[in-house]
Amino acid sequence: MDPVRNPFAPGAGQRPPELAGRDREVDAFEIVLERVARGRPERSLVLTGLRGVGKTVLLGELRSMAVRAGWGAGKIEARPEADLRRPLSAALHRAIRDLAVRHRAPDRVDEVLGILKAFALRSAPDGAKLRDRWQPGIDVPVKAGRADSGDIEIDLVELFTEVAELAADVGTGVAILIDEMQDLRPDDISALCAACHELSQSRAPLVVVGAGLPHLPAVLSASKSYSERLFKYVRIGQLDRPDADFALLAPAEREDASFDIGALDALFDASSGYPYFVQAYGKAAWDAAPRSPISAADVKLAAPEAEAELAVGFFGSRYERATPAEREYLRAMAELADGRDEPVATAGIAEHLARRASSLSPARDSLLKKGLVFSAQRGQIAFTVPHFGRYLLTQG
Repeated sequence: MDPVRNPFAPGAGQRPPELAGRDREVDAFEIVLERVARGRPERSLVLTGLRGVGKTVLLGELRSMAVRAGWGAGKIEARPEADLRRPLSAALHRAIRDLAVRHRAPDRVDEVLGILKAFALRSAPDGAKLRDRWQPGIDVPVKAGRADSGDIEIDLVELFTEVAELAADVGTGVAILIDEMQDLRPDDISALCAACHELSQSRAPLVVVGAGLPHLPAVLSASKSYSERLFKYVRIGQLDRPDADFALLAPAEREDASFDIGALDALFDASSGYPYFVQAYGKAAWDAAPRSPISAADVKLAAPEAEAELAVGFFGSRYERATPAEREYLRAMAELADGRDEPVATAGIAEHLARRASSLSPARDSLLKKGLVFSAQRGQIAFTVPHFGRYLLTQG
């Protein structure tokens, strides 16, 4: 098979050739766009799931949908301990530029940009020297008096209100998409919830679409109790067998190739329907096959190549971030679960390692912060990366 024509594309956040199994989420967001633009009440959206299930890809697709509908849209990726103002300012700058091409009052657009610039500049410490102050790339004068109090909760409400009103002028809305949402600082999460709550009451045409790990709903709930009713939560998981097959067959058929049923069986067994793994094994099988249709024997021959690539780029990069104490904790999790993607009891880990639970708390807390594990429920812990336990059991 010609590797140049290989349609499969494993990559972080990279859109696969066929966005299979996400029709329900796409159709639901289409309705959100229509309802919000018409002034109907609608909740913001939160996507949750393990690594490799396509949350970032789906977030990008929803952003494209918003832009095609004439909305202003901006996307950010949250980072631990990082201030929200800078990336949010850049995202909203992009959204306002989307709206500006349709707006008939340039002075009003500049006014909102000036408010955004005032909001952005509050990210610099008051005592910072001029050369150390970050400057947003917004080429209008600062408009003081709105969204610049320094209180992130007050400022977000005022800023979102101004941007939403700008969108309402052209009969559309604004979508703010936040990847890795669980990594926002507690104050920023609280402010974001409060702003969404305020705007939902006024039916302002602005929605937040967040994506994050499975414990994100608990993070939001701990910040604001009403977040359980504020957001619509959608769990993104593995593809079922028909969708996993379609993700392989549709791109292959566009290249005048196919997979036989044995190959599809083997690929589903290897990937468990996780979209990233479907792409990785599909790519390797294509490169290994001498001709179409790709067979089970081709998949068997290709599997070690796919697993070697996953070991380096998907598993290994995360494993390298762990300290020796954290690796010990991770391996204990893998051994207790026998390599399966299942939560284990934290008390069981302490017993397995013959250690006091309190002595393991630093390693567990650090792994939580690094996003390698999550608290499935009280007293239990699980990997954020599918098949990670299986990988760990292969390490010496």
